[in-house]
Amino acid sequence: MTIVIIGGGASGMAAALAASENPENDVILLERQARLGRKLQATGNGRCNLTNLHAASRGYHGEDASFADFTICAFDPEMTLAWFRSLGLFTVAEPSGRVYPYSDQANSVVDVLRFALEKPNVRVITGYVAEKVKKTADGFHIEGTGQPISCDKLIIACGGLAGSKLGGTMDGYKLLRSLGHKCTKLRPTLVQLKSSWCGCASLKGVRANCKARILRNGETFAESEGELQFTEYGLSGPVIFEISRDVCHGGGSWSCQMDFMPDVSENDLFDALSQRRKTALQASELLTGILHNRLGRVLTQNAGISQQKLITELSDWELLEVCRAVKDFEVTLTEPMGMDSAQVTAGGILTAEFDNRTMESRIRPGLYACGEVLDIDGDCGGYNLQWAWSSGRLAGLHAGGIHDQNT
Repeated sequence: MTIVIIGGGASGMAAALAASENPENDVILLERQARLGRKLQATGNGRCNLTNLHAASRGYHGEDASFADFTICAFDPEMTLAWFRSLGLFTVAEPSGRVYPYSDQANSVVDVLRFALEKPNVRVITGYVAEKVKKTADGFHIEGTGQPISCDKLIIACGGLAGSKLGGTMDGYKLLRSLGHKCTKLRPTLVQLKSSWCGCASLKGVRANCKARILRNGETFAESEGELQFTEYGLSGPVIFEISRDVCHGGGSWSCQMDFMPDVSENDLFDALSQRRKTALQASELLTGILHNRLGRVLTQNAGISQQKLITELSDWELLEVCRAVKDFEVTLTEPMGMDSAQVTAGGILTAEFDNRTMESRIRPGLYACGEVLDIDGDCGGYNLQWAWSSGRLAGLHAGGIHDQNT
């Protein structure tokens, strides 16, 4: 049986390896770029957060987020790590549940997958853009930038639109639409958020631990705690990615409220700053040693205090204003950055048209889809790659006619 997988990213490679477990299957993996796993290599700032130990119980979204439940449980994080270990990858888990390669390099993940695909019944064709797919009496016919290919079973694993510089495309959506499937609205997630606050540019590159709360019309929309990074246009970092889904969509006024010392009460901070009135330093140094110097100066300035004023001259009221700036600093949000900046696409091909026990199309037998092209996206921290491994493996096993005891 000939099985073609379109897309050589995380889910596509997982699908190809699963389908190839039957040595009688002829597996063809098509990738539009010059090499496999380019987007995978860039994940986790080049470290590749390949899964999360908590991914089997929560953290997925979509019009029907429960679609992911069976798939993730059928090939959960523990099974995924055992699978990678069998491929020769050593991993390490952080207290948060995030798992990284022991080498701390994404290349290690891509390499073990690429090496595993060096099998007699697997053919990898790079630089192949699949432009048209037709259903035939015996299977499917694919036309593209290389020779036409016919197959018995077809798996669409093209990924999403996010991160176009690393390979994000509309290919998968277009191919599945041409075969009769519907697509929900596509939008960026795990993405930076733009702000109209002019201070962002002066803080570009500054990182700070904080508790961030997204407000919509004054009401809490989402909140998280972790590292925030200022950019020229607004806010970034893991804490922002975690709560960026659907921010600034659907109208209303949006803002981000930040507590830069979530583990310290306002009273304790006030007491600490009061002690500094014994020094002859200027107000610009009031938060030195407590927060990043640039952030400290900006917050003090935004509290309405002259940077040249001596700390000894600051009143209790002025110190309280600085404390409030540190503990409750709010900036207006205008919009998310675009798909080019996003790590993941929210939305995708309608999951109601697929069987989550096999990843097979309900309207086109023999057609499968997996990974980001479907309307499932996960939280920040390894959830999206776990979805890729789980859905890819499930699609590959069932397309390949292989019955796995875990599925």
